[in-house]
Amino acid sequence: MPTTGPLEQLGFLTIGVFDPDDPARGHETTLRVIELGEQLGFDSAWLRHRHLQHGISSPVAVLAAASQRTTRIGLGTAVTPLGWENPLRLAEDLATVDVLSGGRLNPGLSVGTPMRWDDVKDALYPDTAEVEDFSHERVARFLRLVGGEPASGFEGTQGFEVFSRRVQPHSPGLRDRIWYGAAGTPSAVWAGENSLSLVTSSVLRAEPETGPWDFAELQAAQIRAFRAAHPLGDAARVSQGLVVIPTDSASPAQQEKYAAYAAARTPRTREPQGPGRLLFARDLVGPAEQIADELRAHAGFREVREVAFALPFSFEEEDYVQILTDIATRLGPALGWSPKD
Repeated sequence: MPTTGPLEQLGFLTIGVFDPDDPARGHETTLRVIELGEQLGFDSAWLRHRHLQHGISSPVAVLAAASQRTTRIGLGTAVTPLGWENPLRLAEDLATVDVLSGGRLNPGLSVGTPMRWDDVKDALYPDTAEVEDFSHERVARFLRLVGGEPASGFEGTQGFEVFSRRVQPHSPGLRDRIWYGAAGTPSAVWAGENSLSLVTSSVLRAEPETGPWDFAELQAAQIRAFRAAHPLGDAARVSQGLVVIPTDSASPAQQEKYAAYAAARTPRTREPQGPGRLLFARDLVGPAEQIADELRAHAGFREVREVAFALPFSFEEEDYVQILTDIATRLGPALGWSPKD
C-alpha cells in the first residue's frame, strides 16, 4: 500500500548513553530529551535496551520516570529483547508504567537468543540456560498475560491478603499497543498473524541469501507481507525507524561531526554483516528538504505513515536538541506532519 499521504505520527528513538562514572547525568539527559520531544510536539519517544553496556539497561524504569515528567507524548521501547526477561514480571512492570502514564505506553518486543549468549548465560539463567524457550512462544505467553489470561490457579483471600488470577495492575488497552520488531519476513508475518503492530528499523535480515539487495525494497516487501497476514490488513500499524540527521540549524562543527559519523557507518550498508546476515540502511544526513526528498523516494517509507527516527549514538545533548528541533520544525512539516499541542 504505497502512500503519498502526509506523515501522521512522528517519533524518535534513543539509547540514552552515559558515562559509567556518572550514570545519573546520562539518564537525566535522556529524560530532558523526552521532555523536549513533548514540547516540540512529537507523538512518541522510544528507548532501546543496552544490556551490559553504557546505555539504558532498564527502559521500563526510565519510562516510569518520563511518565511523571510528561503528559501527552507516547512512550515506547524499540525493542525489548524478551530473552532477557521473565514474561510474567515484564507484564507486571509494563502494566504498571502504562497505568502511571495514563495509557501512553507502546511496548516493542523481540525474541531470539540473547546477544553474546555464551558470555552471559551463566549469569542470566544459571540453572535453566539449556531449556529456556527463546521462540515466538515467549512473546505469546507475554501477550496472554498482558491480555488478562490467568497467571495463577488461585484467586481469593488468604489471611489478610487478596490474590488475583491475572497480572496486576491490569491495563485493558495495553494489549492493543504491543509492537514487534522483526528483522526477517517470517517474523513480520508472525507479528501480523498475532495482531501486533510492526516496528521496522534500519536493520533487516538479507533475503534471499544471494544479492543484490536493496534495503528499501526489502523493507517495503516485509511491510506488505506483514499487512497481508494481519486481520486489519492495510490499516495495521507500522513504524519505520531510520537514522536521519537534518543539518539546517547545525553549526559547522556539528555538520562535520555528523558527516564523519555517517561516513564511518556507510561501509556496513554495502553487504550483509555477520552470521545473521544483517543489512543496514544508509544514514540520511543533510538539509531537511533533501532528506524529505530521499524519504519520499524510499520504498519502505512509502509504505508507512508513522516513523520513530533513531538519534545517533554517543552525541551530546546539544546535538540532540538541534536534531530534534530540526526534525520537528523542518523535516516533519516537509513530510506533511503537524506538531501536537
